[in-house]
Amino acid sequence: QAIDDDCNQTGQLLAAMLDWPQGTFASRVQLEDGAVRVEREVDGGLETLRLRLPAVLTADLRLNEPRYA
Repeated sequence: QAIDDDCNQTGQLLAAMLDWPQGTFASRVQLEDGAVRVEREVDGGLETLRLRLPAVLTADLRLNEPRYA
């Protein structure tokens, strides 16, 4: 749960302050050599971004399956 009233501001502001690339609402993340490939859902389907590291990522609820005790 976000501390910014679910407005997705925290990750974007942090990326701006650090001057790092950002990937928001990530539903799949794959590490590559010195980079990360981020897949995210957009209105028209899926979008794939390749970002150099370090980067700021924010997660979509479909990124992981919850584990129950």
